[in-house]
Amino acid sequence: MVRTVVAGLDGSTESRAAVEWAAREATLRGLPLRIVHVWEPVPHPMAQAPLVGGETVQHWTERIPRESAEGVRLRHPGLEVTTRQLTGRPAQALAKEAQEAELLVLGSRAMGGIGGFMVGSVGLFVVAHAARPVVLVRAGEQAADEHEPDPAGVPSAAAPFRPVVLGLDTEHPDETLLGFAFDAAVRRGTTLRVVHGWNPPPYYAYGMSGDLAAHNSMALRESTALTDALRPWREKYPDVEVGEECRFGSPALHVVNASAGASLVVVGRRVRRSPVGVHIGHVTHAVLHHAAAPVAVVAHH
Repeated sequence: MVRTVVAGLDGSTESRAAVEWAAREATLRGLPLRIVHVWEPVPHPMAQAPLVGGETVQHWTERIPRESAEGVRLRHPGLEVTTRQLTGRPAQALAKEAQEAELLVLGSRAMGGIGGFMVGSVGLFVVAHAARPVVLVRAGEQAADEHEPDPAGVPSAAAPFRPVVLGLDTEHPDETLLGFAFDAAVRRGTTLRVVHGWNPPPYYAYGMSGDLAAHNSMALRESTALTDALRPWREKYPDVEVGEECRFGSPALHVVNASAGASLVVVGRRVRRSPVGVHIGHVTHAVLHHAAAPVAVVAHH
């Protein structure tokens, strides 16, 4: 079965940005794009109110994905675009839709005045439950945002892509996560920045905080672990220029800082067995809310 790139659309500005990003990604991957609109029926008492007729609501909900698909086909000639209209709760419907997708793309509001996302309940639910990669895209994100600026400082779609940034935990260097990041760099013809943040063990704060030799020893150990984790992937992808950044301090902060110059940020989510609650991980959660570039969350064991 040929997987598709799926974009969730609800008519908002941010979801339209997600559709456009998904169209570019589908083109990079040589895959079809499916635009999914989920209509959640209003509660029965409200449905009785004579505000709009049933035919009007149906026409409006069908019009959103149809017009979006028409626009995408005009901007991306040759891209196969289909639409799907679903009824139900958007979070659950989109999480289920992701099962058949190569990746799922959703929109997320940008924070006012600063870089980053406002990740709503639907986005968090889908990220926490989807087994396939989920990408969150800011409202108003344009193709040029992913490319290096020209000499005048203006990004251009004809310029090289900005780097892909991967946040990596060297204790759990999962192959699915690494493979996604290297593949993303290959398709964009760009470099891969691998960022690993580390903190000393709790006992370090009790009596060792001033021991420079101990600190340097830990730094060397973390740096070696990062190099070892990447070595087989460098051999597998010899044409990808890889930058290793092993930094003391908050992993989330270092990945967020690196996102300012990225075309895509890739982070992982460990699959949890507990059926209760949202399990994303504090680093991924922080990156989702504060990154200044699209964020791909890759589920792994």
